[in-house]
Amino acid sequence: MTLEQNLEDLEMHARHFERRLGFTYTVLERHSGDVVGCVYIYPRRDSDVDARVRAWVRASDSQLDGPLWRAVREWLASDWPF
Repeated sequence: MTLEQNLEDLEMHARHFERRLGFTYTVLERHSGDVVGCVYIYPRRDSDVDARVRAWVRASDSQLDGPLWRAVREWLASDWPF
């Protein structure tokens, strides 16, 4: 992804957030603050599920994939009104 494409992607996520259409979160490494992934939450009104959730981590941090998914699942169950 070029810098220009990345900027366009970030601007799109910001518009979605402002309009409450979707919520994108950056996943940071606790101690260094390095970006290790992202979580995307998109509410669904046209489906039998309340939201679509996707997440990714960098290949170099693939050991965090399972822990991230468990943390997101617990976070959604406890804090989100879906």
